[in-house]
Amino acid sequence: MARYTGPTNKLFRNKRVKDLSNRTLTSSMRQTASGQHGAVRKKQSEYALHLAEKQKIRFTYLVSEKQFAKYYKEAARRKGVTGTILLQILESRLDNILFRAGFGVTRRQSRQIVNHGHVLVNGKKVDIPSYLVKAGDVITIKSRSNEYLKVVMSAIDLSMAPSWITVDKDALKITFERIPQREELDPEFKEQLVIEYYSK
Repeated sequence: MARYTGPTNKLFRNKRVKDLSNRTLTSSMRQTASGQHGAVRKKQSEYALHLAEKQKIRFTYLVSEKQFAKYYKEAARRKGVTGTILLQILESRLDNILFRAGFGVTRRQSRQIVNHGHVLVNGKKVDIPSYLVKAGDVITIKSRSNEYLKVVMSAIDLSMAPSWITVDKDALKITFERIPQREELDPEFKEQLVIEYYSK
C-alpha cells in the first residue's frame, strides 16, 4: 500500500509522529505504544532502531516507501551532508510548505488542498503534493470562494510559519524564501540512523 490510511494517533504513540493527525497533540495522550503489551519495554535491535527512525520521518511527511528511497538517492547524490539534504528535500514538498505556513491543520489537509487544484506556483496550477518548491517560488491559493477553503483559511495561524517562509494571509500567498538549515528543522529527527539503514 502506497499510503498509510490507518489510525493516525497510533502513529503518534508507536513512532512519535507528532504532527500527522493534529498539531495540538498534547501530553495528555498516552505515551506508551498501542496494543495490549504497549507498556512493556522491549529492547530493540540496531536494525529495528534504524527502521523505526526511517518510518517515523516517512510517516511524518506522508511519503511512500518508493518516494522516500528516491529522495534518499537524490540526497546521497548531492554534495553536502546526506541526512540534512534529505530533510531539506522533504521540507521543500508543496504539501509540506502549505502545512508549515498554516494553510492546513494537518499535512493530509494540505495535500488535499493541492490535489483539488486550488494551488498556483509562480502563477501556474500545480496539483501534485510532492512538487518540490525552489527558493524564491511564490505559492498562491486561487479558489477563494470555495467554502471549504474559507474555513481552512480562517484558521491560518501566522505564528506557525517558520523563518524561511513568508506568509501574506490577506493575499493567500506564500513565498518560499530559502532552504532551511538543519538547526531550524525538527531536532528529534535522527537522520543519521536513516543513512545507516540504507547503507547496509
